Amino acid sequence: MSKAPDRRVAVTGVGMVSPFGGDTDDFFARMLCGESAVRIYQHPTSPSLLVQPAVTCAQFDSEKSIGHAITHVTDRYSQLGLAAAFSAWDDAGLAREGAGSDEYGVSWGTGTGGMLTYEKGYGDIYLRGKQRVSPLSVPMAMNNAAASHIGMALGLGSACLTYSVACASSTVSIGEAFRRIQRGESSLIVAGGSESPLAFTTMRAWEAMRVVAPGDEQTAHRACRPFQHGRKGLVLGEGAAALVLEDWEQARRRGARIYCELAGFGQSCDHSHLVRPDAKGQARAIVQALREAEIDPAQVGYVNAHGTATPEGDPIEISALRQVFGVDAESLAVSGTKSMHGHSLGAVGAMEAVITVLALARQAIPPTAHLEQVAQDCLGVRHVMGSALRDVPLQAAISNSFAFGGSNAVLAFRAVA
Repeated sequence: MSKAPDRRVAVTGVGMVSPFGGDTDDFFARMLCGESAVRIYQHPTSPSLLVQPAVTCAQFDSEKSIGHAITHVTDRYSQLGLAAAFSAWDDAGLAREGAGSDEYGVSWGTGTGGMLTYEKGYGDIYLRGKQRVSPLSVPMAMNNAAASHIGMALGLGSACLTYSVACASSTVSIGEAFRRIQRGESSLIVAGGSESPLAFTTMRAWEAMRVVAPGDEQTAHRACRPFQHGRKGLVLGEGAAALVLEDWEQARRRGARIYCELAGFGQSCDHSHLVRPDAKGQARAIVQALREAEIDPAQVGYVNAHGTATPEGDPIEISALRQVFGVDAESLAVSGTKSMHGHSLGAVGAMEAVITVLALARQAIPPTAHLEQVAQDCLGVRHVMGSALRDVPLQAAISNSFAFGGSNAVLAFRAVA
């Protein structure tokens, strides 16, 4: 018996909670303007122990967005996830009342889970002298809490899965949701990720690795500068983003607006080093995504780069792009939007997927903010500098996520004809 053809997958809804708030259209407009949300952060309990960290904080009122009852029993990363999922669901034109379906599911990503809950528990025991922690600590902190709350809130009866693959977590969650719809296991999936990693211990750990950009009050907004000569490192952030992925024919039958098609997903392992990336491994993931999507490299007009602004990571990604695109790399538009929204670890791939989807839908490409002089080791592609590219005839675009552990994940999107 011959294998049934894979189903096409449409993106019918997008939503997020970002450092600019919960309005996705406003978020994308700010990306096109090159506006940075990076600011100096003072930890509420230990302000003197961190050396001027530059971060991005989600602008979010949980009680207004998801209500007091659910806020009381969830970690902030779950709260952000719920708000982003609700936003994407509404954007897809789906009704929340009676939404339940056994053919609809959740696919979510997070790198750290309920880190703030863990930190509060440690503080209660070791700093505040309490004898016990909250009995809700485990269900609040567990990595699948956000996905579970989304599934319960929307009545989604198909698989409810969580992926933890460091900074590729939400990209993998979107890619695996794509595969489930292709195979007919679900007809609609809310896919994305959320992260709230601005706990004291997490921030100190990243600081200790010497990959975090220093900042001060005057220059914090320019702290993260992917591909820039003299770049200093990444900026931690928090946030959440979600896509509604849907069987193409179902979306058309219900008259849904289709932003674009998610056409390919590529994964690979560097199998070389735990924290040092490898261009060959990254290239394998890009090639796999394009091959699955049946997209020729020459058709790709935009790459939303992983672009963390680390001295070692950026040139390796450019090398991977040059390996895949060859002579076409010189005209390939590339931007690193972490320069504006920060690096929200397991959630950032979903945020960048939303940017890529909107770039295709609006035919506009955001710049790498504050990129003024491309480093010699990052040359070889068309860096989007200064101003956004508008009215660009984009046929296809990819979004890259490259994680510690050597885990690479790439999403390939095609514009609606």
